[in-house]
Amino acid sequence: MNGPPPIEVQGLRKVFRQTTTGQPVVAIDRLDLTIAPREVVAIVGQTGCGKSTFFDLMIGLDAPTEGSIRIGDKRPHEDFDFFRGKIATVFQQDRLLPWRSALDNARLPLELIGLAKDVQEERALTWLTRLGLGKFTKAYPHELSGGMRQRVAIARAFVVQPDILLADEAFGHLDEVTAAELRGTFLKLAREFGSTAILITHQLEEAIGVGDRIVVFGASARLLADIQVSRWPKAEHAILREAIQSTLQNNQPDPRLARR
Repeated sequence: MNGPPPIEVQGLRKVFRQTTTGQPVVAIDRLDLTIAPREVVAIVGQTGCGKSTFFDLMIGLDAPTEGSIRIGDKRPHEDFDFFRGKIATVFQQDRLLPWRSALDNARLPLELIGLAKDVQEERALTWLTRLGLGKFTKAYPHELSGGMRQRVAIARAFVVQPDILLADEAFGHLDEVTAAELRGTFLKLAREFGSTAILITHQLEEAIGVGDRIVVFGASARLLADIQVSRWPKAEHAILREAIQSTLQNNQPDPRLARR
């Protein structure tokens, strides 16, 4: 991996149409955002604000209505095949295939990009072992706990050595002890391998704890705040959390965020 390219979002707009009425629904409206290589960014926003739609556009599953997302000199939707193995996503649900073992689930992305099976298995085994599942490689998803299944999902993401890692509420359904452990593991690995990491979360403590930056989305992914966490001393994190909460509730930037 030569290092992740910058991500440039310009004038991004995504409009859906209701099936029954034909009325337009604006999911994302004129979003501008830049993410530097190797940056860790947490995106927070209320349900329905366009966070997951943004991820769908980031990984090329859908095309923008207007505007663009550029990753380096490529666009995820138009250059979908180029990004195979370069972007990996960890979802809230592990999405493991129930008929495949932990090893076979973890090696699936390598299978899809056509690597030799022995390379697939060696790399998947390395990541499962690193994530504490070396003794469970032959286990099927129904034989694993929720935390263990999410470890397989993390192994599946890292096995391709991606430039960009996306986590969509990846730890919110787990108990706090397990969630904190997996968050720490995810971030440690992302930083170790120099990946850009973008995390969607509803939990403000998680956002403050994991991100270099916190991006706050309002309705239709309106950019309400772009916060450099390092500018807030740990002693002021409670104030930061309150200011973000106020921003989300009022759909307007809290004045306390403007001073940084």
